[in-house]
Amino acid sequence: MKAKHWKFFTFLILLCLTTINGLAPQAQAAPAPLLQQGSTSGDVWDLQFRLKLAGFYQLPLDGLYGPNTVSAVKRFQTNYGLNPDGQTGPQTWTALKKYSLNKEELDILAKVIYSEARGESYTGQVAVGAVVMNRLQSGQYGDNIKDVVFQKGAFTAVADGQYWLTPDSTAYMAAQDAVRGWDPTYDSMYYFNPQTATSKWIWSRPQTVQIGNHIFAK
Repeated sequence: MKAKHWKFFTFLILLCLTTINGLAPQAQAAPAPLLQQGSTSGDVWDLQFRLKLAGFYQLPLDGLYGPNTVSAVKRFQTNYGLNPDGQTGPQTWTALKKYSLNKEELDILAKVIYSEARGESYTGQVAVGAVVMNRLQSGQYGDNIKDVVFQKGAFTAVADGQYWLTPDSTAYMAAQDAVRGWDPTYDSMYYFNPQTATSKWIWSRPQTVQIGNHIFAK
């Protein structure tokens, strides 16, 4: 092929790529939906599940953003220092995702509790869940519970595969209590078994309490 043909061929390729890039939308996270009285989208089910798990909504889930949901949202907003307008906008969604879980996220928390602490007392199981929630709320270990739990090296049970065991009902109850704010660890971010811990660094962390076989630390 002659040089001028090569140049023309290259020009066509660049033109096509430029056109495609111009037409293709950039992948962006979907904005948090604004929910208010009268809303009936699938996001209302998510909202009600989170509110019920966190103890702010007591009725059966119905997917309808009615007066009861408005009242529950107002209680949540008041509890976390938000404007209690009863609407679920970006700020309320941000707080909900820090202080509550959806169904899939609750399963993740229950799996961590069961795999890491199934031999511990009930308080000891809640304590492990509380550490996970403390990490989520800190914002230093991930923006969602999946990132927190699967952070490399964060939890032994993830590394050795025990995480995939099926949690029992006690693990789910402990997960719910942890979400609702029971924290026997006094705001700890770490825990370890002193009989098996090999990391010198973990021993350097300020310790708060020992519950069963686990020492909790900040």
